[in-house]
Amino acid sequence: MRVVAVSGADIDRMADRLFLEGRRQQSAFWVLLTLAAIIAGAGVVADSDATVIGAMIVAPLMTPILGTALAVVLADRARILRGVTTVLTGAALVVALGFLLGLLVPEPVVAATNSEVASRVSPDLIDLVASLATGLVGAFALVRDDVSDTLPGVAIAISLVPPLAVVGLTLESGEPGQALGALLLFASNVAAIVATGTGLLLAYRLRPAAEAAGRPVGRLGRGTIAVVAGFVVLVAVPLAAGSYQVYRDASTIAGVRPVAEQWAAGASAQIVSVTGTAAAIRIEALGPPPGPDVAPLRRALDAAGYADVPVEVSLVLGGTRSLPAG
Repeated sequence: MRVVAVSGADIDRMADRLFLEGRRQQSAFWVLLTLAAIIAGAGVVADSDATVIGAMIVAPLMTPILGTALAVVLADRARILRGVTTVLTGAALVVALGFLLGLLVPEPVVAATNSEVASRVSPDLIDLVASLATGLVGAFALVRDDVSDTLPGVAIAISLVPPLAVVGLTLESGEPGQALGALLLFASNVAAIVATGTGLLLAYRLRPAAEAAGRPVGRLGRGTIAVVAGFVVLVAVPLAAGSYQVYRDASTIAGVRPVAEQWAAGASAQIVSVTGTAAAIRIEALGPPPGPDVAPLRRALDAAGYADVPVEVSLVLGGTRSLPAG
């Protein structure tokens, strides 16, 4: 399929929409971002998908990120700096509001007790792939105003404000590791939007169109493209490590479960759950008192190749109790 070049009018439309240079645009951006941060934080605290999705739709943070991509293509260094500053300042605002909201909550907001937090603190390569695809859709909808109806879907698909709210909430809850994971998710999404936005705008021959229309275009050096690509690679490395860890954890649990179930069957017990990581497995077993002997389980796990995996067995004693009337 042949890519049709954009026109000077298209460039003006994108610039007016993304660069946030008027006072009216600036005020709208900061008001909407503040409200989106509060909605996202409240949604995470309440563990409410619907509220968090509402925050994604309201959040305007994708605008300066795509604006940065447009500035990169036009090699407009002043606007690149302004876009990066806006994104970083906006991110800091959302984190701060999340932290303040956490002060109002009596219980810690952490992954162990909150699914909204748990879904955002362990990003992997799949998250980056999804972000790249979503960034392409967002850039395409920007270039093609006839498909702009897809932008609400893009806002929901790309996760920008909720991870930042999670950063603030988990920092306040004393979980810097989880905060770092949520921050990595945000960084991967920003990298994906900038990279795919830059690539798609170049594919649509925006630079020649801008020059032909008499718009100012700077010199786009290889170093600039290398920085954008390097940003993606930089976030991909820890995401790849996270993917490998997730794979190891899942493989270990999948291997330990049948061994545990075989042990439980011979001990008149039942396996309730097998959870944990490759570094520590927790098995919950249900059985009649006084409880099954766990030594055979340890030997069976060692024989199955899990001798280096610590295992904790939680025994839930069952049985029948008679409560006669009167």
